[in-house]
Amino acid sequence: MSDPVIESMAEARSHFADVIDRARRDEIPTIITRRGKQEAVVIDIDEYQHLRRIAEQLEESWLNQLADEAESEGTEGSVSLEEMAAMLRDHHA
Repeated sequence: MSDPVIESMAEARSHFADVIDRARRDEIPTIITRRGKQEAVVIDIDEYQHLRRIAEQLEESWLNQLADEAESEGTEGSVSLEEMAAMLRDHHA
């Protein structure tokens, strides 16, 4: 993936089809700013899905590691893997 292009929302809006084409065809993300603050990024859908799979795999691996550690320490005060996943989802929501 190439270095991103940074554009204001007004700039990106004026040629949004080009922003999408650049992400898809050239694999160049565009960071969109509003009032000078980075607000969003446009990336190719395949890249997004790849990053999402990696994040899910890392989260699952981390949860399994936590569960293994909790299991080795005993069950008093522990929660199930499902309860832990729910707590993490609530925390990130």
